Amino acid sequence: MSFLPLIISLLAMCAAGYWYGSKKALSSHSFAGQQNAGRPHLYGLYVVIWGVIPPAILLILWGVFSYSSIDVSGGIAGKIDKVVFPSLITVAAILGLTLAVRQISPNLRARKTVEAAVYCVLILASTLSVFTTIGIVLSLLIETIQFFEKVPYQEFFFSLNWSPQMALREDQVGSSGAFGAIPLFTGTLLITLIAMIVAVPLGLMSGIYMTEYASKNFRATVKPILEILAGIPTVVYGFFAALTVGVFFRDVGTFIGLDVVSESALAAGVVMGMMIIPFISSLSDDIIMAVPQSLRDASYGLGATKSETVINVIIPAALPGIVGAILLAVSRAIGETMIVVMAAGFAANLTANPLESVTTVTVQIVGLLVGDQEFDSAKTLAAFALALTLFAITLCLNVIALLVVRKYREKYD
Repeated sequence: MSFLPLIISLLAMCAAGYWYGSKKALSSHSFAGQQNAGRPHLYGLYVVIWGVIPPAILLILWGVFSYSSIDVSGGIAGKIDKVVFPSLITVAAILGLTLAVRQISPNLRARKTVEAAVYCVLILASTLSVFTTIGIVLSLLIETIQFFEKVPYQEFFFSLNWSPQMALREDQVGSSGAFGAIPLFTGTLLITLIAMIVAVPLGLMSGIYMTEYASKNFRATVKPILEILAGIPTVVYGFFAALTVGVFFRDVGTFIGLDVVSESALAAGVVMGMMIIPFISSLSDDIIMAVPQSLRDASYGLGATKSETVINVIIPAALPGIVGAILLAVSRAIGETMIVVMAAGFAANLTANPLESVTTVTVQIVGLLVGDQEFDSAKTLAAFALALTLFAITLCLNVIALLVVRKYREKYD
């Protein structure tokens, strides 16, 4: 059954019902002076709700029916699928719209019905988001359990060698593969640290300047330009890092006598920090703007200068929110993939030297899931173990940010 014509017809009927219901409520003189009478558009929404509920119920029932053992590809079932069911949907919508229009009167509590419908939709949306998160975690957990049945967890969390490809000969390194994840998490930490060294000072100082020093015209012009950086695709950043920044660092290193590879942690970290600057700047801007003006006025009244007020009053008052913004930015950096793929490479080196090539957890997840490897092999299942571990790390960072903001947040009158 093609749902597109059916959905278009239902939308057209609901639009007509909204128009007619609003017009009836607006044109009726009996609504004048009634305290319980809502605005005309609420009656239109009331008609739309009753035009949507019956078809929605029938669609749910048909979805359950279609997944049963009955074959709907031909015969009587096929006719029901193509003719009878769309007709039932249309008739149900018409009956709902007609009944709702006839119920429109000054005594009808349309606002209560509309608010209840919106409340139910919000609950449904939040419930779906929660169940989606639970489904993601369970899918990762099930595959991770299968992985640890093949590879000991001690090797995964404490081994220093990462070579997930399955060896074809006995003389190759690890005939069953090596799955020590420490080099991956070390590379992730190194690139994230470089990115934060770049992003935090620049983002925080730009946020302070925009809120405390910049004029309104300058702020209105420069802030949107700065936030354009957040809308650039990460693959563009990766291309820029691979062809410009990485080559620049290599040439500078050659000039001063250092051995810098083109695909280095330094290039990936610097470009990633540039990408995160608008994130920290925008959050810091909003947090600093939320500091009450009375604190600034009190500081000026005591004879403090602008800089002294910013350093001793505004930043301490906004510090919990700034810390939370930084931790959220760290979570964003940990999950980045394209910049690392194009600028740092796939080499799982256990090193703290930013001039060498490293890799991250997200890059290895992409590499493990690409290819002709069997899905139940240890190489493929390792991607789920890495993803679950990364999910746990980012979740902890977000929880820490939330706890910091809640614990140290100042409450002003």
